[in-house]
Amino acid sequence: MQVTPPMAPERARDIASSFDLRALPADFYANPFPVYAALRESAPVRRMPDGSWFLTRYADLVAVYRDAQVFSSDKKVEFTPKYGAGSPLLEHHTNSLVFNDPPLHTRVRKLIMGALTRRAIADMEPGLILLVETLLDGIEAKGGGDLVEDFASAIPVEIIGNLLAVPRDEREPLRGWSLAILGALEPKLTKEQEDLGNRSVREFLDYLKVLVADRRRHPGDPEHDVLTRLIQGEATGEKLSETELLQNCVFILNAGHETTTNLIGNALVALQEWPQEKDKLLRAIGTQPDWDALEPAMTLAVDEFLRFESSNQLGNRRALRAVEVGGVALPEGALVTLCIGAANRDPAQFAQPDVLDLSRENNRHLAFGFGIHQCAGLSLARLEGRVAIGRFLARFPRYRLTEPPTRGGRARFRGFLRAPFAVG
Repeated sequence: MQVTPPMAPERARDIASSFDLRALPADFYANPFPVYAALRESAPVRRMPDGSWFLTRYADLVAVYRDAQVFSSDKKVEFTPKYGAGSPLLEHHTNSLVFNDPPLHTRVRKLIMGALTRRAIADMEPGLILLVETLLDGIEAKGGGDLVEDFASAIPVEIIGNLLAVPRDEREPLRGWSLAILGALEPKLTKEQEDLGNRSVREFLDYLKVLVADRRRHPGDPEHDVLTRLIQGEATGEKLSETELLQNCVFILNAGHETTTNLIGNALVALQEWPQEKDKLLRAIGTQPDWDALEPAMTLAVDEFLRFESSNQLGNRRALRAVEVGGVALPEGALVTLCIGAANRDPAQFAQPDVLDLSRENNRHLAFGFGIHQCAGLSLARLEGRVAIGRFLARFPRYRLTEPPTRGGRARFRGFLRAPFAVG
């Protein structure tokens, strides 16, 4: 089944010639990659109608990622007019790890990484396998289901819920809150999206205040419980403020959920469009998989899924001084959008970038970012992808989509809302 509709070159050039993130046509959301290619060729550092800059070349993104002294991740200047002073969305996004510079970024990242060590992630694997196999049992009993709702989205909710030790019977609202809060990061925001995002932040914080108060009374193991680790702070005694603590708990739950859901869902849909790659992976898995031996091949596959259709397509920075990028002079204060989805299809970096190649070597994609803001949970995301995708294929090698899947309709986060399927 063809899921991603083709786009004629002249149509891609037409969209690129008047490209505006706040006025994107429906066919762009369905398949943005021809437009990204047209932009790379005609205006790789493009001035946008609102005065910001849009970057599509791999080398330019890496240069910006590397220079954290010049390119700030702090979003107060950009987000204050977008969300309004004092709004819950503004308070959340300007206090979260990903949208801050050192020293806050350094402090929070260090605390989170302390609970995401190689050993801690390895300890999560048996529980992850049990979760995946339980989900697959349910799918098998029904003869199919929805790749997103019944499988992809259920995995990170449990894993991140476990990281923060959120009681299982209290996890049901997490996906809805996450979708609403991250949906408010879209370049064009409707009043309904804004209202839902603000309400979701308030409800999330109200819940977390109770959870944090309980964890202060009953601490968990800081080697595995990220919330306990964040509460207790560093060994030096430097702790997060209550606002920093609560907002970064929201961030951890949201970031770990949306991107991994998209990774798994995008991968399983892509294999329907690329049957030869699916067959290649199935031959490697075989009838009696040796999962330890398969880890290198599955890691290559997961990284290629991430490159080919990055869960997170866009990032942002602000130039703290006048600077040149890709031969173009940017003024002090320039707002820069980093198009990860375009960079990961740049032929200057990747041979045959529009081809899904699950054995691609030296795959230095930017789906996890680069530099000091590289995703703190990348090893965990890779583990979730390997286990979920590999075991799904081993159990249901002849799965098929039963109707065209429904895209999320967002520019920043690329994934599906629904993908109905049968197991054979």
